[in-house]
Amino acid sequence: MLHRLLFTFTILSQLLLSMVISTSIYAAQNELVFLTWSEYIDPEIVQSFEEKYQAKIKLVYYETDDARDELLIQTDGKGYDLILSDGTSISRYKKQGWIQTLPIKEIPNLKFINKKWQNMFKDSYQYAVPYFWGTTGIAYRKDLIGREITSWKDLFQPTESLRGKIAMIRSSRDAIGMALKQLGFSVNSESREEIKLAEALLKAQKPYVRDYSYIVLDKTSALVKGDVHMAMAYSGDALVLQEHNENIEYVLPKEGGNIWIDYILVSNNSKNKKLAYRFLNFLNTPKIAKKNAEFVYYATPNKAAKKLLDKDFLNNTVIYPSTNALSKSEIYTPLRPRSNRFRNQIFSNIAE
Repeated sequence: MLHRLLFTFTILSQLLLSMVISTSIYAAQNELVFLTWSEYIDPEIVQSFEEKYQAKIKLVYYETDDARDELLIQTDGKGYDLILSDGTSISRYKKQGWIQTLPIKEIPNLKFINKKWQNMFKDSYQYAVPYFWGTTGIAYRKDLIGREITSWKDLFQPTESLRGKIAMIRSSRDAIGMALKQLGFSVNSESREEIKLAEALLKAQKPYVRDYSYIVLDKTSALVKGDVHMAMAYSGDALVLQEHNENIEYVLPKEGGNIWIDYILVSNNSKNKKLAYRFLNFLNTPKIAKKNAEFVYYATPNKAAKKLLDKDFLNNTVIYPSTNALSKSEIYTPLRPRSNRFRNQIFSNIAE
């Protein structure tokens, strides 16, 4: 009798262990790890997808494009299923073998994407799904500054009252790029003389900078509380902060700025590619894409979703600037490795 009980217990233990292992494998097969910005997707959309496909979306955040690159270099592109990327990094990630081509048949809702954004960068059509686009400009507290901000000069050559009250994005591309813009040069300049002039501008600005990091997007934000009066920021984020403080304004400076496009890439090392395709297709369902745009306050590249948006959203010039306002702005283009290293070294010394 004891032998039978022991045998039964052994069998049950093995079955239980097998179930646990199977459940773990199933859970792993139904989880997507998404490397992205914080506050950059509607949580209700994530929840809807998880419920529909009995899956789990794990969001891993980075603060800047430079920080994302560091994470991917450290892991050799492993550990993530989906990667949010700027357009200039797509070809570089392809060369590293970190991303894979998109199977168009698996993501039929790509038909709703405006081809202008799909073809904006080398390799973007084959490897990347356009997510949102916007501008880089200045967010500021109109009640604390007491005047209208119109130029990059207001940020890079501030008045004495702004000493220690400015926040800068911790990104060599953005900081040096916008300094070049103020000086009348291209954001994509590879001229060492021009970049050295931008360096001098950033060094002179440094005593006025409270922090080289991206502003927090909730009620604890230094811009909301008034510890920071002016910050380099991305357009939609200023509108998110405006929900917490109506005195926050955003301006695309008269010199122009950067028009950026974010893309979602599928990792070549993903173990859940089928689920990744489903997620990308889900995000581009017109009603879902509309809802997501309204949450993040950014312009959607999804043509069908744009038709569903309210007039107030479409007429908001922070989200959809006029053609004239965008005329002096530029899209970043890939820099030669030597130029990129030169910029990174300069900014690293300033922001340390």
